[in-house]
Amino acid sequence: MPWPSRKRDKGAVADKKEPDAKIAKTEEETPDKEEEEKSTKPPAGSSKSGWKNWKKTKESDSGGEESKITYCHWLLKSEPESRLEKGVDVKFSIDDLKAQPNQTTHWDGVRNYQARNFLRAMKLGQQAFFYHSNCKEPGVVGIVKVDVQFVRMTKRFIPLSEIKAHHLAHKADGGPLKNMMLFTRQRLSIQPLTQEEFDFVLGLEEEKPH
Repeated sequence: MPWPSRKRDKGAVADKKEPDAKIAKTEEETPDKEEEEKSTKPPAGSSKSGWKNWKKTKESDSGGEESKITYCHWLLKSEPESRLEKGVDVKFSIDDLKAQPNQTTHWDGVRNYQARNFLRAMKLGQQAFFYHSNCKEPGVVGIVKVDVQFVRMTKRFIPLSEIKAHHLAHKADGGPLKNMMLFTRQRLSIQPLTQEEFDFVLGLEEEKPH
């Protein structure tokens, strides 16, 4: 999440090719409240638009070996409610982003090693979900682009509980959210998304909440 000193990590520059980030096991960041949520049983339903895009990709895949996962979108967590950490209020909601000059800010204050690698792997202009974290009801509230600039609000709030239900269903049937880092690396404040994951979650905004 962004902190008051908004100095951009120089790793995120336009058109700069970088090696794949090395993943290290390290102490993760402060857990979000969403970790405490438990889902009951996954519904059979799925997003029509996201599922359609995923099926086209899936049908073109050859069986057997898993192809290398390519990440081209991101999920950025930020806390919309005030919380002091070492005397600094870490609150930064999507409304705070919209209030910035040119609705743009630098994304810093990332301490986790893996999250910092993801930050360096970002390319200017790539789109990301802005995710309200560590609050009463966490979830996706909008879309931004790197270096972090507001693009638009999602057509509706997409809560963690809804995304988690699809994730659990997809773990059983092989859908696009089966390996989503929001559930496999819950504590990371910066998470990569595949095109299929991004498309599926974005497609949920067109549907009525379950």
